[in-house]
Amino acid sequence: MPKPKARTKLKPRPKLKPQANLTPNSGRLQGWNAIAKFLGQTPAVAQRWQESGMPVERSGRHVYASPEQLTQWVGTEAGKSKPVHIAMGQENLLADLKEGLAYVRRRGKGGKN
Repeated sequence: MPKPKARTKLKPRPKLKPQANLTPNSGRLQGWNAIAKFLGQTPAVAQRWQESGMPVERSGRHVYASPEQLTQWVGTEAGKSKPVHIAMGQENLLADLKEGLAYVRRRGKGGKN
C-alpha cells in the first residue's frame, strides 16, 4: 500500500490595498468609490460629507476631488490647526508618527489646548 503524501500548508496571499482611482495627469480622484477609498470610508459616508461641505467638483454626472483639498478639509473639520495627512501607497509613516507624538508631548506640557 502506497504511503500518503504529506500535505503542505499554503501560505495565504497578502491582501493588497487597492489604490484610489486618480484621473490621468490630473491627480484628481474620480467617482465616489475612489473618493471614499482615499478617505477610508464608504461611498455613502463620502456623499454625506459632501453635503456638509467636503470639497468636490461635479462635471455632468461625474464627481472629482483633489487629494490635497480632501486632506486639508479633513484636518479643518477635526478642528486641527494643521491639516491631517492621509497616507497613500507605500509611504514611510515613521516620520508622521514621530511628528504626531512630538505634537502630543508639546501639548501635554502646557496643559489643555
